[in-house]
Amino acid sequence: MIRTKVTPENQDISIHIPQDYVGKQIEVLLYAVDELQEEKIAEGKKPSDFRGKLKLSDEQYTDFQSHAKNIRDEWKTDI
Repeated sequence: MIRTKVTPENQDISIHIPQDYVGKQIEVLLYAVDELQEEKIAEGKKPSDFRGKLKLSDEQYTDFQSHAKNIRDEWKTDI
């Protein structure tokens, strides 16, 4: 993966693709860095802290909690 920041001097930008990338599908993103809004990561939060944000019914919430627990259990057994 190659990641870089550039400051264009005009509306044209030319890129050189490394030989390893020739024939592969690549993704090119273009956005102004000053347009990005950093989101603060919620530290120490658990799924139950987000219950109101998801607008789940009681049954959906119970299913979500069960699914989250199963994922954590599966991850622990894969180690």
